[in-house]
Amino acid sequence: MSVSLPSPNQLRVGIVGVGRMGANMAQRLKDCGYTVSAVYDVRHEVAQALGAEIGAAAPSTLAETSAAADVILTVVTDDKAMEAIFARRGDSLLKNAKGRVFINCATISPDIHVKVEKAAKAAGAYSIEACMASSITQARNGTLYLMIGGQPEVFDAVKPLLTVLSDEGKLLRYVGLAGQAARLKALVNMVMNINTAGLAEGLGLAAALKLDLGMVREVFGQTGAASRVLVTDGEDMQNRDHSCFFSAAHAAKDSGIALALANKAKIEAPLAKAAYGQFAKMVKVGLGELDKSGVAELTFKGRGPKQKAGKK
Repeated sequence: MSVSLPSPNQLRVGIVGVGRMGANMAQRLKDCGYTVSAVYDVRHEVAQALGAEIGAAAPSTLAETSAAADVILTVVTDDKAMEAIFARRGDSLLKNAKGRVFINCATISPDIHVKVEKAAKAAGAYSIEACMASSITQARNGTLYLMIGGQPEVFDAVKPLLTVLSDEGKLLRYVGLAGQAARLKALVNMVMNINTAGLAEGLGLAAALKLDLGMVREVFGQTGAASRVLVTDGEDMQNRDHSCFFSAAHAAKDSGIALALANKAKIEAPLAKAAYGQFAKMVKVGLGELDKSGVAELTFKGRGPKQKAGKK
């Protein structure tokens, strides 16, 4: 397989899905000298605003977006959205796709990545997954942790672009063929969500026991209770600052993907089920757009849907 692309200073980059992550990735690529030629979003006004800011076109169709770029990064919400942008009929990125490379960054079911790779190949294009284990700040600063799945030759062709998004490549990991990186990403988020729900329970119980939560977090950090989530979410849980970097709705979705993989592998995953239950409950009671740290709203006495927390 031979993948031919223009040199980085001539490469045209398109972004499909310019919410919090996609918009910041576009800004980062522009800062690094890449030509972001087209940005697309189902909320056309959002794409237009970003396009005006960074000097990119904001096509009204997916087909026009493919035509305007050599490499297209997709950052969509879920399986349904991914299947829609790569539809075999109607408006689709697969139109005008010959020779294009699609880099698909969303956390979606591994089987969808495999289907997209096949559909891209049939259209004369290429596809890889670049699953992100980071958030908004890292997208803007170019320090995303990226797990890559797909053909090695395709990865090599877009590696320079991925390098500027992943701390000069220090956070760039090739995992395997299509679907493999998505499987690993599902496990990353499964464990993260378990840790987040567990921390919220521990801090909620500590509060009920009238322990000083600042001291509790410090002791947690110095003992076996330490975790990355403690660093990123512990103080926010205490202060009820749930400004959204990774929403509870996305946590529920991603835990659901991991549970589907567990069921397929015939593996019991009771902790993953419990964490999924908590994040799904947040969605059900109207807290799904809070950050995942908002799961503490379910574990602290006196909190909950009637006392929705936001940024202080």
